Amino acid sequence: MEFIKGVKQPETLEICQLLQEGMEGNQVKVNGNVHTIRNMGNVAFIILRKREGLVQCIYEQETSEFDIKEVKEAAAVEICGVLKKSEKAPNGIEIEAKGLKILSEPAETMPLSISKWKMNTSLEAKLNYRPIALRNIRERAKFKIQEGVVRGFRDFLYQQGFTEIHTPKIGAKGAEGGANIFKLDYFHRPAVLEQSPQLYKQMMVGVFDRVFETGPVFRAEKHNTKRHLNEYTSLDLEFGFIRGFEDVMAMETGFLQYTMELLKKEYSRELQILGITLPKVDEIPAVRFDKAKELAAEKYGRKIRNPFDLEPEEEILISQYFKEEYDADFVFVTHYPSKKRPFYAMEDPEDRRFTLSFDLLFRGLEITTGGQRIHDYRMLTEKLAARGMTEEGLEQYLDTFKHGMPPHGGLGIGLERLTMKIIGEDNVRETTLFPRDLSRLEP
Repeated sequence: MEFIKGVKQPETLEICQLLQEGMEGNQVKVNGNVHTIRNMGNVAFIILRKREGLVQCIYEQETSEFDIKEVKEAAAVEICGVLKKSEKAPNGIEIEAKGLKILSEPAETMPLSISKWKMNTSLEAKLNYRPIALRNIRERAKFKIQEGVVRGFRDFLYQQGFTEIHTPKIGAKGAEGGANIFKLDYFHRPAVLEQSPQLYKQMMVGVFDRVFETGPVFRAEKHNTKRHLNEYTSLDLEFGFIRGFEDVMAMETGFLQYTMELLKKEYSRELQILGITLPKVDEIPAVRFDKAKELAAEKYGRKIRNPFDLEPEEEILISQYFKEEYDADFVFVTHYPSKKRPFYAMEDPEDRRFTLSFDLLFRGLEITTGGQRIHDYRMLTEKLAARGMTEEGLEQYLDTFKHGMPPHGGLGIGLERLTMKIIGEDNVRETTLFPRDLSRLEP
């Protein structure tokens, strides 16, 4: 009988261990996938790809105890040899390979040249062969940055007393209303894929006071643009006993400050690989919706066409204005018209045509929508009635408000959009692992 007592320490070493003081000259063993091979006859360079980066191994015909011809690109191997310093090698180290064990071999040649620093191929090809394309060091680095954003979101909110929740993605009714809902048959009953965890996270404010979630949301929008997806990851938070929607903007500013410091500290390698300059987040300007439109129109001579929403070009111009005038990478646009906000948005008591809500623009793109919610039961039901909406499918949500809810607010951040703008890409699919849009259901 065997008893499992925990994680077993491997015999092979990772890059961080190879870089430790006193390792030079030692016999070491590493594993990894063959990223590329540069064969020059009597000598060959085998570059291994590991989770932390690349390791260079030197094959010499006279001293290595294996045949370089048997080693193929993309094979999983284990190599043992002597660790040496080398200024020209990745991470400044290399291994003089003595022995090599092949753990698995590829069945076919690679469909993409992933060993190049920058892949010279189309986005369509990269998406068609997504699991292969992401083996490229630069492509892979994008999603380490994305990991850092989610990690920053979680870590910061835990520090702020938030509880992480996990809400259903199949529901009876969409949270946002409108026609952009994926409908499905749920055991002969109509159901929808949730557009947002909004209703659930509001209900949970009455339980935990401060809650957050990271998960997929679904929008049946027939867009085919560089900024839209039909499934994306939303970073959601909601919290009670706020003094105003400004508290929500302040919480997001704190998250961004925490996350940029985390990226700087823990993801410096990826920032360097991608050549990223992190945005300024020491303070973020806030401007009213109507004022923001006026400022952009006056400075750039663009006529205001839609008084109820921001057009993509306006988002770009407003961001440009605040970058030029205040050197700001982010700008909060507040007090959106009620006409363009969901039924649960708190209206401005001073002018009910507007709401106590906001969007956060980042380098010309909306990445966040948030604000204060209605917490009074009668006010909620009156607003539903005024909009001609039925309470069907909302009964349990509304019941929550019959039994007392604090003033509360929250937000939702589009993870892929935020990552895209941090990295400097112009298509959200570049920062989506497996995009779902009008034409793509695979891989």
